[in-house]
Amino acid sequence: MRPEVTWSAPSHEASVCGRLMPWLIHVREDRVSSRERANVTESPSMRVSRIVKAERKAVYQAFLDPDAVATWLPPDTMRGCVHLFDAREGGRFRISLTYQEAEHRPCGKTSEDTDTFQGKFVELVPYLRIVEVVEFESQDPAFRGEMRITVSLADVEGATEVTMFFENLPNGIRLEDNERGSKSSLEKLAALLEGERPESKVLSRARIGS
Repeated sequence: MRPEVTWSAPSHEASVCGRLMPWLIHVREDRVSSRERANVTESPSMRVSRIVKAERKAVYQAFLDPDAVATWLPPDTMRGCVHLFDAREGGRFRISLTYQEAEHRPCGKTSEDTDTFQGKFVELVPYLRIVEVVEFESQDPAFRGEMRITVSLADVEGATEVTMFFENLPNGIRLEDNERGSKSSLEKLAALLEGERPESKVLSRARIGS
C-alpha cells in the first residue's frame, strides 16, 4: 500500500499512467478582465472554475497524489504518465500527455503526439491553495516559457469550488484550447472524487483520516 499522501508527500519517481473516462457536470469559467490581466502580466491569462462535490481536503490531496493526477489531469482525448512527482514546496514534477487517437493529434508540443512538461510546486497551503510553475519541453519557441498556475479551493454549500488561474500562457497555446482542456480535467477530477470512477477506491485509501 502506498504511503498516505499529504501536503508533504514523498517523492514519486515511478511512471504512472491513467486511463480516461469523460464526465459531464456543470462548469463555470471566468475570463480574466483586461484590468485584472494588466495588473498581473502582459501575457495571456485565464481562469476556469467548477464545483466538486467533495471536501476541500479530498480535492487538495487529489492534486498532490500522483496516481490521482495521472487519472484526472489528461483531457478526454489524451493519456497521462507521471514520470516524477515530489509533492512538497520546492518539489519538482514531470508529466507527459499523449494523444490516444490519430484524429486527435493536431501537433504535440514535445513530439508528434505528446506534450511533456515539467514544473515545481512554489506554494502549498493545505486544503486552500496550490501554486506551481510549469514549462513545456518543446523546440518550438511559441510553447516555451514558464507559466504559473494557481489552484484555489473554497467551501460552497457542502462542496468545493475549484478555481484554476493560469498566468503567462505561452503564445502558442490558444485560450480556447487551454479552457477546453482545463474543463475536461476538472470534470474528470469531479468524477474521481464523487465516486464515479473505479480509481476513486484507490484514492480513498490514501485520504488522511479515512
